[in-house]
Amino acid sequence: MLDTLLAFARHWLGGMQIDVTRYVIFSVGVWLTLWVVLAAPLAGRKIRDSRPPARQLLIEFLTSIRSIAIFSTVGLLTFALFRAGWLPGPLIAKSWGPMWFWTSLVLMIVAHDAWFYWTHRLIHDRRLFRTFHRRHHRSNNPSPFTAYSFDLGEALINGIFVPLWMILVPTQWPVVGIFMLHQIVRNTIGHSGYELFPARKDGRPLIPFLTTVTHHDLHHAQAGWNYGLYFTWWDKLMGTEHPAYLDRFAAVVARKDRKLAATSSPSPA
Repeated sequence: MLDTLLAFARHWLGGMQIDVTRYVIFSVGVWLTLWVVLAAPLAGRKIRDSRPPARQLLIEFLTSIRSIAIFSTVGLLTFALFRAGWLPGPLIAKSWGPMWFWTSLVLMIVAHDAWFYWTHRLIHDRRLFRTFHRRHHRSNNPSPFTAYSFDLGEALINGIFVPLWMILVPTQWPVVGIFMLHQIVRNTIGHSGYELFPARKDGRPLIPFLTTVTHHDLHHAQAGWNYGLYFTWWDKLMGTEHPAYLDRFAAVVARKDRKLAATSSPSPA
């Protein structure tokens, strides 16, 4: 019994260490790169003129660590099932070879986007919002640290996806690791406040089915729109994409282009 408890404790602490490290590297890394090192050259890509106060950043960081603790606790479910021999999926997936390795990763990302869209939209119901999602929207002007700044209920909803996926779909553990890496990269960049996605000459997003930083920033500014995480297709299909999204994106891109043109044009004699 003691050995089992110690094994669970080690797994929980190991999960915490990995997730906290991943969160710190990308939240601090994105903040430092965009808000400090490249703040001047990327000024034209800043979506809003204002910056959130330092107090908000600190609260977001601490709340995100709490969310990671919940993720690690939920993760004990898959550990318990695997340890008991009731989670054959990882071994089955390994026997299916490298093609399934990458296919399962793509499917996991697509499925997570659907999970996020529908659960996200659900907790925006006014009967659930205050309990499940208010904390995240207190960051009206988001930052990279907003990524995991969740209420307890929202953290649980987000954390339960991986165990459910692992139970239902044979998936190797390294696939889950890559998925989590992709998830935190997109999450910190999506809350960064700088539009980093490329645009076409007409100002439209170069890859229109991917959510841009402007897409999610509009959700924080006006919460009734843009529920998608990685892709825009659910918002387009369900009519929840912000009507001014493409114009806002084009305006941010044009602002950068105007700044580049001004700095590169020769000075008058």
